[in-house]
Parts: sequence; structure tokens; C-alpha cells
Amino acid sequence: MGAAARRRAPAVNAFDRALADRLDVLQAQGLRRELRRVDSAPGPRVTLNGRTLLNFASNDYLGLAAHPALKEAAIRATEKFGAGSGASRLICGSLAPHHELEERLAAFKGTEAALSFSSGYATAIGAICALLGKGDVIILDKLVHACIVDAAKLSGATLRVFKHNDLNRLEELLRWSTDSARTTHHAPRNTLVATESVFSMDGDQAPLRALVELKERFGAWLMVDEAHATGLYGPRRAGLADELGLSNRIEMQMGTLGKALGAAGGYIAGSRVLVDFLVNRARSFIFSTAPVPAQAGAAQAAIALVQSPGGAQICARLWERVAQARVALASPTAPSAILPVILGDESVALAAAAELRERGLFVPAIRYPTVARGQARLRITLSAAHSAEDVTTLSNAVTALRNTQDEPRSAG
Repeated sequence: MGAAARRRAPAVNAFDRALADRLDVLQAQGLRRELRRVDSAPGPRVTLNGRTLLNFASNDYLGLAAHPALKEAAIRATEKFGAGSGASRLICGSLAPHHELEERLAAFKGTEAALSFSSGYATAIGAICALLGKGDVIILDKLVHACIVDAAKLSGATLRVFKHNDLNRLEELLRWSTDSARTTHHAPRNTLVATESVFSMDGDQAPLRALVELKERFGAWLMVDEAHATGLYGPRRAGLADELGLSNRIEMQMGTLGKALGAAGGYIAGSRVLVDFLVNRARSFIFSTAPVPAQAGAAQAAIALVQSPGGAQICARLWERVAQARVALASPTAPSAILPVILGDESVALAAAAELRERGLFVPAIRYPTVARGQARLRITLSAAHSAEDVTTLSNAVTALRNTQDEPRSAG
């Protein structure tokens, strides 16, 4: 070892020790996470550590991630346009598949235009930070996704949070924003309300119609994250806004292409002027290499499939599985492909997930900070690719798990 390396070693070791101490704290709290290598394609079964498990953890709600139509579209896009895009969209990376995807997305979502991003996280960061800044206000549902929370904090806008789906509290905050701007003689400021349509951890729905009416009464903007609704609801299966006929009354529909649509990436759908503005101001869009052509090609194929008669049949099959599971598990939530089993303590949730793996099912424990402390859970997600027998196996295993937990513990 050279002299320079010897001088550096203690600092590196101190760095690693500091991080190891932090990991030990997470371990003691039941919050340490590890990557699990998967040796199989997405589907109702997954191969982990040489074992094939029944998979109830994926957001691939329609089972499209391994669908032949998406794989063929990805291959065609790769063969024609290459493996990578070569540059950011504003340099020379704005390839035909990206433009075709955005045209298809806008038609799908019932908006004038759409803009695709490399991920849902990049979508939230880019859009919110472009639209809001110091002096503006952003009001979030308490259970909105972490990417929106992070974007709100980064934007510099004043952040306020309302209790989950609490319309009275939201109205109070909207009135506060309006009145405080008036009394302090500030220049007109922007107020954005952000929510999910179907919430990612509980599977319940936002009261979208009431939210739209509130934001219109107070002159606010509304961003709706349709990540867990796109592809599943409405006459076009475009989301909950589509089902409720509200697409033209929501300033920004945000979503992902990697859940029910089985591909990857995120998007904003809205007016043409919104998209033009984001092209010029959304930093996560401007300063990122464009998504790979295969991603755009697969997403286009997914949207076409979802809107087809075959897509309607796939979606109907999902809702059959959801109905079966909701009855079997006595789920109280509104119909969605997400069924939470709340266990509370992180260690209890980890033990439950481990027991299900022993029974041949993969349902990971969801813990803080993904959910609030004391709200650790098993998050069961269903897919159209599951069979009725798969759901029966799931319900039997969860029932057995609950019975085990309810057994009185012996003293001593």
C-alpha cells in the first residue's frame, strides 16, 4: 500500500463505521431493507433464492409487463432506434417513439398534450418544482406519495398538509391561503393541491369530485397522481378522473407507465401550454438523457392494448380477482387492486411476511417510512394474471396467519 493510500485508509474506515452504526440502528428498529434478487420475469410467480413463490407484491396489475405485445414493441423500437436515446430530449434525444407515446397518452387521458419522464419520481420533482416557488403554497393529502412530498419540499413553496381525505381541513387551508395573500398584500400567488386518486398503500380513493369543486371555488390548481388508477378505471380505462368525467377539470394528471401499463416511466397530462412550459422549466426533464426507445415503444403498445376489447377482458378478469379476494379477506377498502393487512408493529409485519414465504407466497412487509410508524402491514396486490386458485391459496394462507396471531400466548 502506498503512502497516499495509507493516509486515506483511516478516513475511509471511519466513514464506513459511521454508516454501519446507522445501519445497526435501522436493524434494531426493524427498518433495515435489503435488495432481493429476482431470477424470473414479472408475473404471478417469482423466483427468489432458487424458490418459486406465488407473487402478491407486484404493481403489474394487468399482467402486461411480460405480455408478448409489449415485448415485441420494445424489440421493434430497439431495432429501429437503438438501445439508448443518446442525449436529452432538448438536444437530439427526442426520438419519434417519445413523441408518438405522448400523442397516444394525451388521447388516452383526454387532454390536449402529455409529457413523458424517465420515472414517476422525476415527473413529480420536475413538474412541481417548475410550477411553484417561494411565495406559492402547496397543500398535500397526508398520505400522498413520497415523490410529491419531496418535490413540495424542494420547490421552496409553503407546504401545508391535510388529514387524509379531510375535505373540511382542506377547505380551511385553501381559505387560509387566499386570505393570507389578500391581507399581506402579496402579489397573486399560486396554490396547488396534490393528491393520489387511488392511494398506493391503503388502496382507497380520493373524493375527486369534491376536491375539484373545492379547488375551483378557491382558484387553486389540482394535481392528481393516477399511478395506481391508470389502466384500471373509466370507459377508456384511463383512470379515476376518466371514470368520474373530470379529466377536463384537473390541471395536471400525473401517472406512471410502470404499473398497470407494464412498461416504465412517468408522465404529466394536461393543457398544451402546461406541457410547453414543463419542456422549458422542468429540470428533471431538461437535464436527463431521454428514456430508452424500448420503454416508449412498450408503453405505446400497453395503452393500445388497454383500450382494446382484449384489454377490457383483462381488466374485467382483474376485478373478478379483486372481488374474490375482498370477500375472502374481509377487506373494507373501496375496490382496488391493493388490499392492505395492517399489523402495526414492524417486527410483527416482518415475521408475517417470513411466514408467508414459508407457505410459498411473496408478500413483503411494508414499514416506516413508506407508511407511518405503527402502521406496518402486508400490502397485497392482485393481478389479472392470478388465477382464482391463486387467490384461494392467498386467502387460506392469510387466514391461517391471522389464526396463529390470535392464539393466546403461553405464560413463561
